[in-house]
Amino acid sequence: MRLRKTAMLISAALVSMLVLGACSSGSADSGDGPVTLTVWGWDDTVAKAVPGFEAANPNIKVNVVNAGSSTDEYTALDNAIQAGSGVPDVAMFEYFAVPYFAIPGKLEDLGKYGVDSVKNDFVDAAWNDVTVDGKTYALPSDYGPVAMFYNQDTFKKAGIDQPPATWDEYYQDAKKIHALGSDYYIAQDTGDIFFLLSLIWQAGGRPFTVDGDKVHIDFTDPATAKAVAFWQKMLDEGLVNTKVTAWSDDWNRTLNDGTLAAQVTGGWLTSTLPQRAAQAAGNFRVAPMPQWNQGEELGAENGGSSFGIPAAAAHKDAAYKFLEYFTHGGGLSSRVDAGAFVPDKPVLTSPDFQGKTNDYFGGQKVGSVLAEASKDVATGWQYPPFFEWARTTYTDLVAPFYASGQGSLAGILDQWRLRMIAYGNEQGFQVD
Repeated sequence: MRLRKTAMLISAALVSMLVLGACSSGSADSGDGPVTLTVWGWDDTVAKAVPGFEAANPNIKVNVVNAGSSTDEYTALDNAIQAGSGVPDVAMFEYFAVPYFAIPGKLEDLGKYGVDSVKNDFVDAAWNDVTVDGKTYALPSDYGPVAMFYNQDTFKKAGIDQPPATWDEYYQDAKKIHALGSDYYIAQDTGDIFFLLSLIWQAGGRPFTVDGDKVHIDFTDPATAKAVAFWQKMLDEGLVNTKVTAWSDDWNRTLNDGTLAAQVTGGWLTSTLPQRAAQAAGNFRVAPMPQWNQGEELGAENGGSSFGIPAAAAHKDAAYKFLEYFTHGGGLSSRVDAGAFVPDKPVLTSPDFQGKTNDYFGGQKVGSVLAEASKDVATGWQYPPFFEWARTTYTDLVAPFYASGQGSLAGILDQWRLRMIAYGNEQGFQVD
């Protein structure tokens, strides 16, 4: 499921369920038990690691609680921390949410548990995602390197033999595909901020700079401006379907009938696309993200999550044992077998992962493409610590533009910047 399709309000019933579910038995924190750990998250694969962990650590029991959406969990965790009770031992965080909890001291610094010993086994950009001010506050658990999923059959109908290697080629291919008919498009977009940021990320733009509680926001640097101008051109020339919203029934229909010829998004789509577009089985392929310059090998992220230990957790030593087990140790293989796409180098470089063919994608070795995409993700990206609020605000600002075509992405980004500056400063950050 796409992680950012989250509800914006949390019910009192859910808060109560999570708080009650977080009550841990035992009082020792030796890391050996006897304790019962409570883990909050929405990743179903984590539970697959529990039997093996409990067998190896008989004095530690693990209770995995489905926390609903990410927004639900963040709200419930904040409430539990404020109340001083019901805090889980381990919790799941989208990468952009790590700074929100880390900067004010709500997350445990994992350095004291020897976390640096596993650093080199993770993709560099994923490790960057869980590092704030030089300290590691979570371990990466799943990943969304950007790739291009394209319908080879539609491409061939348009006279395109190879997926575009550059964005200039992508633009030319977009025109060829739209020439097939008024309902044919190479892309759809109704204001997905994560897609736009992935273009900026790959181009070398770094609009957010975070140093402790100081945040600088700038969408005017040349790399950012280049990416924004490119997508503005695609929209202005009518080469993007702005009527079909991702994850809707219409989206499923256009993926199935081939009128939506491609989707540039996170690698997690490999697990969702077969159910969404079953009629297109055998037609889709996966290619690297088109490049801004011929011959480059640079990528970006779109989605991904991690798990950390709240600073107020009761059983931190035992919590870290389980955290390391399911993100890096013996429990990792059970999660991969269950469909988790993880940023662990030993998995991504393994012959089994890279050599496995996928019937839905026409027998393509999809793993090798996504492993390369993971390696190519550019580092140095930062999110502001209030991005959970900011992404919703962007949606509110951009919706009228996509509905009317009036205005520009650059103008909306500037409005967004001003909103973030005002909000961030209200929250006690120093934002300019």
